[in-house]
Amino acid sequence: MLNLDPATLISRLITLVIALTFHEFSHAKVADWFGDLTPRMNGRVTLNPLAHLDPLGSLMMVFAGFGWAKPVPVNPYALGKRSSAAYMLVSLAGPASNLLLAVLAAVPLRLGLVHFNPFQGGSALSLLYSFLNQFILLNLVLAFFNLIPLAPLDGDKIAGYFFPPSWARVLDRIRPYGPIILLLVLFGLPYVGIDVIGTLLFPPIRAVFNLLVG
Repeated sequence: MLNLDPATLISRLITLVIALTFHEFSHAKVADWFGDLTPRMNGRVTLNPLAHLDPLGSLMMVFAGFGWAKPVPVNPYALGKRSSAAYMLVSLAGPASNLLLAVLAAVPLRLGLVHFNPFQGGSALSLLYSFLNQFILLNLVLAFFNLIPLAPLDGDKIAGYFFPPSWARVLDRIRPYGPIILLLVLFGLPYVGIDVIGTLLFPPIRAVFNLLVG
């Protein structure tokens, strides 16, 4: 993936800045709405990318197609009387924001305002078409990846709210090992030919992508 052409590299950089920044801002803004001042005190209720982007996570996003930003600090006990529901909504805000970005980017494609012309592959319109497709795809990857119910991903907090108590207790037990399990699934298993993430995520991502783009 290191031999990216300039157009793809620029597309991923732009997508990185927009997608990860909006993802973390959404976490911070929803927490702020519920009364938790922690994100605001840490300067995270902003659309300034410098407040959110993580250097290593950004490089991974560009060259590997996935990555991460600096997590937004949230105090669950400062989210009001319904703190458990509020904490779930704060966690859900990140993936939901990426899905929203994908939907918005798909509008000009669905309306036929932007399309690919095989006879003018280097035209501005064709380049925009390619960028929007990649923008939609990477935002969907971020949205679905973060819904995996494994710490430190957003899906861990979302699942903890909706799961029955017996399942929630299982999440509690494996939560300390979440990052290790995630690294094993992302890098260890593919090394021996087992692609759990691709098997689980690619079908819904492809389905939603086709639904949005048509």
